[in-house]
Amino acid sequence: MDPSTIIGIAVFVVVIMIAIVVLLAVQARRVNLTRPPSPDQKPAWLSTTPPSETIAATQADGEGVTLYDQDPGEKIAPAFAEQIEDMLQARLRADPALARYQVDFGTTSEGGVEIWIDGKSFADLATIPDAHLRETIQQTISQWQKNA
Repeated sequence: MDPSTIIGIAVFVVVIMIAIVVLLAVQARRVNLTRPPSPDQKPAWLSTTPPSETIAATQADGEGVTLYDQDPGEKIAPAFAEQIEDMLQARLRADPALARYQVDFGTTSEGGVEIWIDGKSFADLATIPDAHLRETIQQTISQWQKNA
């Protein structure tokens, strides 16, 4: 191959690489997590209001309003799972047939969510033995999804 052809190909590749870097830089500047669209507005990712049960739980703990409530001794779970758990805890307290259960959401080693009931782990709702509890958990998840 002629040296001028090799140089031409190399220049072409460098120009393409520079163009890609410039496009990525321009695109990256469009993403803004901190500056709101207007001074009286929150950034979009901050505009989500946590469920009322989470607000009540965090205020009861003296934490103010936070996106989720994780109490000491609880298993660590994603924020959305903690919100669902807060909603579920309110339902459990309100239902005498379910108030006896200790329920906690946690994270599996693979990054999924597991439900701990009275110290036993369940990775799938279908495996929870108490049908009423299983249905209550499913309804709570559906309510959270509808409001999210």
